[in-house]
Amino acid sequence: MQPRRRVAVLISGRGSNMQALVAAAQTAGYPADIVLVASNRAEAAGLALARQAGVPTAVVDHRPFGQDRVAFERALQALLDRHGIEFICLGGFMRLFTADFVAHWHGRMLNIHPSLLPSFKGLDPHGQALRAGVKITGATVHFVTPEMDAGPIVAQAAVPVQEDDTVETLAARVLAAEHRIYPMALRLVAEGRVRVADGRCSISGAAAGSDTLVVPRETS
Repeated sequence: MQPRRRVAVLISGRGSNMQALVAAAQTAGYPADIVLVASNRAEAAGLALARQAGVPTAVVDHRPFGQDRVAFERALQALLDRHGIEFICLGGFMRLFTADFVAHWHGRMLNIHPSLLPSFKGLDPHGQALRAGVKITGATVHFVTPEMDAGPIVAQAAVPVQEDDTVETLAARVLAAEHRIYPMALRLVAEGRVRVADGRCSISGAAAGSDTLVVPRETS
């Protein structure tokens, strides 16, 4: 039986996706183990939630390093090395990494973004979606590359946009989808079923979706 892969989740806030990953990892047969939850902010609410779930936590505060991202990353890497981390999942980690750090973790660092990438990258994706008037948005799990929100896509989920949606109501609907696909994406990666070629992910043994989401629904 293949050993479970050792995963760290990096957070800066409440860590709701971290909780979804931890819950999945505590189920029988899941191929990854969340062995560390780390944050750049000691006050991140998700740290207490991780400890309640029995997951070790740590803080590498970015503030003492000022603008020296390399020094911060050295401290973070030392922490990851001490815990024998094989994969990183970013769960609302609000720091940008240098190209060298990203290269070191090439193919081993995942992020989740609340839109159907490549649409609505960056900040305020729900506001961007509402202003654009799209009828469908969603969530994307992708590998991290030096370009923000641009890495090879592992999994996506589509979510309808309602006529009366606000940023808050749309965000809540998308968040529920995030909690479904992030554990699934980590499972696929941990099982070695994801291959990247020419900037695209191919997934062995994956069934294609058969449903079509149409918004608005046609009424008679």
